[in-house]
Formats: sequence, C-alpha cells, structure tokens
Amino acid sequence: MIYEIVILAAIAAFLGLRLYSVLGQRADHEEEHVPNRFEGPDGAPPPAAMPRPALTPVAAAQGEQADAVLPAVERGVRAIAAADRQFDITGFLEGAKGAYGMVLEAFWTGDRATLRELCDDDVYAGFDAAITARDEAGETMQNALIRIEEATIHSATLDGKVARVAVRFVADIAAVTRDRDGTIIAGSLDDAIVSRDVWTFRRDVTSSAPDWVLDETDEG
Repeated sequence: MIYEIVILAAIAAFLGLRLYSVLGQRADHEEEHVPNRFEGPDGAPPPAAMPRPALTPVAAAQGEQADAVLPAVERGVRAIAAADRQFDITGFLEGAKGAYGMVLEAFWTGDRATLRELCDDDVYAGFDAAITARDEAGETMQNALIRIEEATIHSATLDGKVARVAVRFVADIAAVTRDRDGTIIAGSLDDAIVSRDVWTFRRDVTSSAPDWVLDETDEG
C-alpha cells in the first residue's frame, strides 16, 4: 500500500512539473506582441489598400483601356444596351472581328454572295465595282489576314431604332496582287503590312434578327 502511494505521488509530481513548464512557456510568449494581419511591423495599422476601380463595359471589352474610352462612346453603348437587352459589347467585338475577316476574304476572292449578305447596299456596291474592275484588268489578289492586333470601339450611337457602332481595326495583312499571267505586280509574300480601318456596323434594335451589317468603311 505504501509502495503504491509513493508511486502515485511521484507520478503527480512529474505531471505537476510538466504542467508548470508548459504554462510557464506559454505565459512568456504571451508577453510578446505578435503583429496580426491588420497591423504593420511597428504595431501601427498598415496603409489602406487602394481599391481597384470598376471598369465600364466598354473599358473591360477593350482590354481595360479606361483612359481611351470617350464619354460619348460610353453613352452610346449604354443607350444601345438599354434599347436591346441582348446587346453585349464583348460579344459584339468578337462578332465584328469575325465579320472583318469574312468581308476581307470575300472581297479578295471575289465572293459576291458573302459580301451581299454582310454589307448594306452602298458598301456592297463599292466592293462589287472594285471586283469588276479587278476582273477586267485580269488581276487577282492573294491576300491573307495574319492577325488582328486591335479592335476597339471608335463610336457608338442610337438614332431612333437604328444602332451604329464603329470599330477601329489594326491588323497585319499579307497583300499580293498578280496579273493575268500570275506575275506579282504589287505586294510581297514575305512582308505583312499594317492596315488601319474604321468599320461601322448597323442594326435595327427592334428586329428579331441578331445580325449586324457593314454600313461604312473608312481608313483609320
């Protein structure tokens, strides 16, 4: 019996020493100030983070170039979106880039059917006349759209129910013109040229058809 009491007393003493050691170390550490994530290294609150400005729909679609977005463009885009709930500026720009490539390819190859579908009467007439003159001269174009470097909103207006959005394209194009014998008379297959164009697309916002047509072309 006495032997068991001695063993229990020894165990109790050992546990007491361990508990004191742990509590003593914890108390020592609690005396030290540990900066939390809301404090600076000297204990003072850190400077407030600069909030990221919210991007307008046009700026977001144009690669966050907020400084390049004119107020008139922003107002025009908002007016079009208010009249046509399905209008999406990012989707529109993607569609405009696709139309840019299709129209150029159709013009280069003389595909009047595609041009007729994508262009209004005046623009189609201009392409048609150029294709006719090229055919009469016996010339062919061997052009290729290498890449579209930039596609940004140049202007946007809503006139009654007619929306017009002008897009400025900057693209690299390999341009070659051959005569009726196949000899290159202009351009080069090795060097691409930089093309800058402003194309205006038009749509009746009350129409059930989602298609935009090319309303005007200009150098940009």
